[in-house]
Order: sequence, then C-alpha cells, then structure tokens
Amino acid sequence: MDFTGKTILLTGASSGIGKAILFELSQYDCTIIPLARRLENLLASKEETRNNPARIYAFQCDVSDKISVKTVFGEILQQFPQIDIAILDAGVAFRNPIEEFDVTIAEKTINTNVLGLVYCISQLLPMYMKQKSGILVGVSSLADERGFPESGIYNASKAAATNLLESIRIELRAYGVKVLTVKPGFVKTPMTDKNAFKMPLLWSPEKAAKYICSKIQKEKRIIAFPFLMHMGILLLRIMPPKLFDALAGGHHKGISKK
Repeated sequence: MDFTGKTILLTGASSGIGKAILFELSQYDCTIIPLARRLENLLASKEETRNNPARIYAFQCDVSDKISVKTVFGEILQQFPQIDIAILDAGVAFRNPIEEFDVTIAEKTINTNVLGLVYCISQLLPMYMKQKSGILVGVSSLADERGFPESGIYNASKAAATNLLESIRIELRAYGVKVLTVKPGFVKTPMTDKNAFKMPLLWSPEKAAKYICSKIQKEKRIIAFPFLMHMGILLLRIMPPKLFDALAGGHHKGISKK
C-alpha cells in the first residue's frame, strides 16, 4: 500500500509523534487532514511543509469533547466523503501516584485516551462500513500490558484502547476495513519530557514516525517498538503477579510523610 493519492486523517497532529507523522506523510502526493486542539500549531506545520507534495487541510478539534468531534467530523466527511486512512494519535499522559491521587487527572486521561478514541471511531465507522475499504490506525502504548506504579490511570487507558482496537479489528474484517494498533515505547515528546525517571531506548519522534508509516504501508496489525522493549514487556506480561509486584515495587518507595 502506498500513501500516494490517499486521503489521510490524523488526530493529535500538533506535537510529538502526531506532528512527526504529519511531516513524514507530507512527503507524499496525498491529502492530509490533521486535527488538534491547537490550530495555530497545525497551520505552522502546514507552512513549514508548503514545498512538499501533500495537500493539507487543518481542523481544530478536541477529541475529548463529543460535540466537537461530531461537529468537526461532520464537516470533514462532507468535504472528503472517503477517508482511506485514519490515524488516531491524540493522547495525554500524567503521573498519578497514590499519595497525590487526582480524579481530575484520571478524567482527563480517560476522556482523551479512551473516550476520544471512541468518539472518533464512532464517526468513522459508518463511512468505512459503507465504502468497504480503508485502514484505521489507533495509537496505544507498550504500557498497556501491566499496571506500573504511579501510572495506573494511563496504563488502564491504554489497555482499554488496545482491547477496543483488537475487538473492532476482528469485526471490521467482514467490511474490508483493516485496523492497526501502534504501541510505542518511550519517544521524546513534550509529554515524556515531564518524566522524572530514566527512559530506556528513547526514540526521537522523527524515527518513530518513519517506523510507524513504514509499517502502516505494510498494513501490519501490531506496530510495537522498540523491539527490545517490546520483548521485555511481553516477558512482564507472563510474569507471575508476585514476581511482578516485587520487581515493580523495588522501583517505587512511596513518598515519605513526616
């Protein structure tokens, strides 16, 4: 599959991996429809890539807002009745240790990472099922396999995203629609810049975008990287709970209260 001539929708395109994917796709003679809360960032990216072959039509949209998604997708699908590829990359991450457990953070995380995905998919499904073709790409995380200390809400949101994408992948086969799940490890973005711990095998967003796009072209169901981290996560998945608790607990000492 080639991106040339395709119409590609991309959420979360204003920064991080999404922005890097936008720049990577702009090298192809295709139509890109980037969405983000920060329209000014999208317009700046459009200006930066103005000499590239792609045609870019930017839209402002907050994927965590059901009304915003319905309104914006309605406008897009009127203007572009067929979407060949939808890359749903919008996401947030916050540390949330139990000593500072914050429901507001939980709501922001779930609303963007889970409900935001649901809202976008709900708008795309009728079109995909009618045209009986297309690719839907959802960005989850390698953090979806276990509940890591201080990241429980984020881990839970990505586990929900992964399972949702797996479920609809099976159902949409009958309609000729392919669903791909992207599971990055650590990528240097404004989101991960907030992390106070060492991030092994850290990739640049440009490297991640090239890898993701190359695997989308091959229509790979699970796009997980880096390889060594993916293997490590798979080992953690089959690790007995008692051993995982001991291993993960060794890196979490809690916050001393005086």
